[in-house]
Amino acid sequence: MTNGLQIAFAGARIDRADHIRADPEALAGLTNWRARLLRLNGLSPEVDQDGNLAWGTLADADPAAELVFLGVLDGRGYFAAVAPELIGSVAPPNPALWQAIGQLSPEDLATYGGARSLVDWHARHRFCARCGEATVLNKGGWQRSCTSATCKGEHFPRVDPVTIMLVEHEGRVLLGRQPRFAPGFFSALAGFIEPGESIEEAVKREVFEEAGVIARDVTYVASQPWPFPSSLMIGCHAFADDPAITIDTTELDDARWFTRAEVAHAMSGAKDGAYIAPPARAIAHRLMKWWLTR
Repeated sequence: MTNGLQIAFAGARIDRADHIRADPEALAGLTNWRARLLRLNGLSPEVDQDGNLAWGTLADADPAAELVFLGVLDGRGYFAAVAPELIGSVAPPNPALWQAIGQLSPEDLATYGGARSLVDWHARHRFCARCGEATVLNKGGWQRSCTSATCKGEHFPRVDPVTIMLVEHEGRVLLGRQPRFAPGFFSALAGFIEPGESIEEAVKREVFEEAGVIARDVTYVASQPWPFPSSLMIGCHAFADDPAITIDTTELDDARWFTRAEVAHAMSGAKDGAYIAPPARAIAHRLMKWWLTR
């Protein structure tokens, strides 16, 4: 729950237990018969007959896999495996994945999201960015260490900050659609924060670059971890004084202002409205819901 909004991929109950990550003896003490291993098909979750995340034991892991420590719950250690076949692979979201995670409870979804990001990071960061030597898993999977005796580089799982924003002008909100979107689908504008930028500066730059609109009075609303692969969506609201739109066609197919009534109709799930709204798992959906009630 963030700022009164239920946010998908947030709210896991597992204690990340940083004090255990840094204690090899304590960590080893959790790798016993009681430990639970998240069952993954590639990077997609396996789901049991009740629609919950499927868990196995550490004996189910490929002997060649690296074990990532997710945390502790009810005295048990929880882990995920970086399977050899994942290394160097690319696994973008697909319809089967969305169908699988659509069955998960909010808590399971949060647990899966964190595990997916962590496992994917390890699969893609096998070599030191400083010297190019191989790296090995450290601190239970919350660090990779360079194997070079002269480099000794330390690398940590990263989160990429992204602004996603609703810009308002006289009771209407600005939404856009990317070329990859389904027909009729519109969402909030979004973009990565660049080095040297504040959140507010990134909001203003992205809105101007994509739609030619000058935003002001940027405020924070809510955030969402988005594990595809490892973004933090930072939801914001802003105002505009001039509604004129100039679309950057390399970024967007279209951008328009929508009235409160049009947003409310789309959010009802109607397919005959001015646009099709984002699904409930997306923070854009939550931002629109927030906007309708403010």
